[in-house]
Amino acid sequence: MVRLNKIYTRTGDDGTTGLVSGPRRAKCDLRIEAYGTVDEANALVGLARLHTGDMGDLDAMLMRIQNDLFDLGADLATPDTGEKLDYEPLRIAASQVARIEGEIDRLNADLEPLRSFVLPAGSPASAALHVARTVARRAERQIVALAAGEIVSRDAISYINRLSDFLFVAARWANDKGRADVLWVPGKNR
Repeated sequence: MVRLNKIYTRTGDDGTTGLVSGPRRAKCDLRIEAYGTVDEANALVGLARLHTGDMGDLDAMLMRIQNDLFDLGADLATPDTGEKLDYEPLRIAASQVARIEGEIDRLNADLEPLRSFVLPAGSPASAALHVARTVARRAERQIVALAAGEIVSRDAISYINRLSDFLFVAARWANDKGRADVLWVPGKNR
């Protein structure tokens, strides 16, 4: 159980932050940037949920994703250095990737086929989900960059990749199952 009694510790006043496994890193370290961006995506999913409360299954899926994103943050905040830890670190599991894939397929089955690229617009829920999608893509780029120099689990990378796919499909689903999508018209304003 997590217990946070004191919110400020002053330990970060030197520009560093502590990882779950103990070591401190600069707040501009790529690992910190990656899990910070995952946190940003999570906050945007929460903001999108202000508009999905009456969308039953979609809102429940988004709530599960918010929990998964905390798991992903914990995974990234506990580097796999190959050293033995006194505890089992929380890692994204293949079952979480499989679940989000199933939810993508479930929502996508209701959608009209795409005829053009979709502009990030439409209903408030859709627009908010598109913003969350773009931040999830940034998190993915940071996690992949981190994996070029440090160990990052394959499931963590797969999950963040699927998340942006899910958010795209969810944004379309929130636009009256794709019927209210705003489509890109190439060269329209020339």
